[in-house]
Amino acid sequence: MGRMIIRPLCCSIIALAALAQTSPAQDSERPNILWIIAEDIGPELGIYGTPEVRTPNLDRLATQGMLFTQAFTTSPVCSPSRSAFNTGMYQTTIGAHNHRSHRAADPSEYPFPLPDGVRIVSHWLRDAGYFTANIRHFPEGVAFQGTGKTDWNFTVEDEPFDTDRWEDLKARQPFYAQINLPETHRGSDWDAAHERIPQPADPDKVIFPPYYPDHPVVRADWAQYLNAVMSLDVKVGVVLQLLERDGLADNTVVIFMGDNGRAMVRGKQWPYDSGLHVPLIVYWPAALSPPAPYEPAGVSNQLICSIDVAATTLAIGGVAQPPLMQGRVFLGTNSDPPRRYVFGGRDRGDETVDRIRTVRTQRYRYVRNFMPERPFLQINRYKEATYPAIWVLRQLDSEGRLTPTQARLLAPYRPSEELYDVSADPYEIENLASSPSHQEVLDQLRTVLDAWIVESNDQGRIPEDSAVVAYYEQRMKDTYDERIAALRRQWGVPER
Repeated sequence: MGRMIIRPLCCSIIALAALAQTSPAQDSERPNILWIIAEDIGPELGIYGTPEVRTPNLDRLATQGMLFTQAFTTSPVCSPSRSAFNTGMYQTTIGAHNHRSHRAADPSEYPFPLPDGVRIVSHWLRDAGYFTANIRHFPEGVAFQGTGKTDWNFTVEDEPFDTDRWEDLKARQPFYAQINLPETHRGSDWDAAHERIPQPADPDKVIFPPYYPDHPVVRADWAQYLNAVMSLDVKVGVVLQLLERDGLADNTVVIFMGDNGRAMVRGKQWPYDSGLHVPLIVYWPAALSPPAPYEPAGVSNQLICSIDVAATTLAIGGVAQPPLMQGRVFLGTNSDPPRRYVFGGRDRGDETVDRIRTVRTQRYRYVRNFMPERPFLQINRYKEATYPAIWVLRQLDSEGRLTPTQARLLAPYRPSEELYDVSADPYEIENLASSPSHQEVLDQLRTVLDAWIVESNDQGRIPEDSAVVAYYEQRMKDTYDERIAALRRQWGVPER
């Protein structure tokens, strides 16, 4: 029997009833739909105004399509985030909130099917006549592959996709396809990104958050992130050329988005804008009648949640919104009312146990730390081994050279509540939770978050089995401890 889920307050019953009356369109009227998913990327594209990054292909897609400036994932790390936007359901509702959980090798519950009435997007579309794909293999002459990444914290009984080959798409329309590209995820593609672009970012000219020290290593690391974004853009350009070459460009809706925010300190795994704010571009071919309120070359400041991409994708395909789906449709005649709030949170990430929930409005972000006794930089070996800024922070802290804003990242505890005016304070530095003039906003967002936790049936209220945590801690020790020890010696930082 499937786990009970509750539809949260953010969804309109009236809009749902209207969608349920919609019949799927004929195949000849339905466009192909292509998701291009980047990993660990914030809105650091040229079109968003980021200096030292040149992304002509994505910028062109945005100027011919529509750019969304306020798009947020529901989790700042891949597996819970992908579990959410591939189902249109909050990861916290469906029990997929702990990063890399419900895997065959660990002690957590497995198999772990989705609750009754919840399915992945490709299954809904397949039943409606769509051919589905998660592209790994491109035609001869293309010098890269897709990763085929799903990384869901649940199991599915049926094959999630019909193919992983690009060349199967043209003959099997309408299709729904995903392409997952890894450049902005730290690793070999990130490390080589500067070799694959014509003009790497200049470390002396990059701009980064002031909670990082202005240090050559930090500058070089941020520049390499931008190089990875530019390398990603090159691949996106190839994909768009393939659509043109194969005669698919005029009837394929393209959606570009990130799976979570950038892989930096206080970014990935942290539910601030730096971990949740992602790029979102929707391109609707000029040959097809556009849905309201889509405007070519338009810019939307509407709050969008990543689970809304799932709901909107089904609507584009002429599929009535499933009754339990929590995403909102943001394009088309049956669009839901715009959101006033987007919700997010984090739970265990690798071996790092935590629980944080957050709600964001156009102006404010409220954060609730359920484990405030834990430090900002509690041990996470993946980050210790791959984020050089951590070692810069520790070395400069030992020398008394950090600003108060930077030193806060090394604090042994966190506030139980945080409130930021993101309009005035985009880096979310000044915590207004104790500000007398912001108590009304604080009380309002407390109440909104409390209601969402209950109405969405937040499964994070149930502690995870300690054996699962122990398993991942040992696994991360085995993978990273030698590398961390070498970095500690290199930076002259004593063991904590």
